Amino acid sequence: MKNKAHLNYNSAIETVRALKDKYGKTWNAIAPEKAARMVVQNRFKTGIEIAKYTAAIMRRDMAAYDANPSEYTQSLGAWHGFVAQQNMIAVKKHYQTTEKKYIYLSGWMVAALRSEFGPLPDQSMHEKIAVPALIEEIYSFLRQADSIALNDLFRRLENGEDVQDQIDNFETHVVPIIADIDAGFGNEEATYLLAKKMIEAGACAIQIENQVSDAKQCGHQDGKVTVPHEDFIAKLNAIRYAFIELGVVDGIIVARTDSEGAGLTQKLPVSTQKGDLQSQYLDFIECEEVALDMVHDNDVLLKRNGNWYDRFA
Repeated sequence: MKNKAHLNYNSAIETVRALKDKYGKTWNAIAPEKAARMVVQNRFKTGIEIAKYTAAIMRRDMAAYDANPSEYTQSLGAWHGFVAQQNMIAVKKHYQTTEKKYIYLSGWMVAALRSEFGPLPDQSMHEKIAVPALIEEIYSFLRQADSIALNDLFRRLENGEDVQDQIDNFETHVVPIIADIDAGFGNEEATYLLAKKMIEAGACAIQIENQVSDAKQCGHQDGKVTVPHEDFIAKLNAIRYAFIELGVVDGIIVARTDSEGAGLTQKLPVSTQKGDLQSQYLDFIECEEVALDMVHDNDVLLKRNGNWYDRFA
């Protein structure tokens, strides 16, 4: 994650000097060295820039892992910008790099530690905007870590130390964030709107699960209720549209299923053709065979291999 192409101190100085020549006396008070330092210390101007930069990193790391599973990444949980900042400062100090190290923003941490309602269980009861606000906070702290480290290098440069190469090849503390959007906090439109906020804050990877959003449970708890495939795919598409709209075409979606641990389904989808998405979902519904003379009025049945089933789980 070297930034040499973007963080070249000397080229920044030359750019400011050219601007001084262009604007003449009105820029007399501007020192090119100081302006160049500010440019170098504040590389990322928007969350979208961060999302594009970190998405490219994740795509590269994913390709490396596919080629060789020993090339895995590690994600450190953070519920505050300061925690994320200290994580990455420590990682960089210990490993001399932040490569293959991410921040994981978990929905349960936000619910437990960042909600205005106080500590909550992992049930999507916290405010929607809490997650994008935390993403923005984390990246503010990581950019601050860059600024502090580079400021130290500039001071050493002023004192005559040969640190120019360290400045030109400075590695940012800004790393990818995998952000948990729970089950989307509503329908696909709500998921799209929230995903946009998260991407605008800097998220390059959004994790979503296939539970019913208003009945969401922690993945470790019983009582989870899943939605049919087409409902979940609609939300996946909504997130992809948000990435495309904002120009983060390499954005990553982590699509997580709670189906194996779920005990309930929100609804039975209507299958119109053998093997369609609705039929595939119905194949996983646990039910019991029933004789037709035992069926009551308004009972709903599934037909499998010529037999009838009800008592759906």
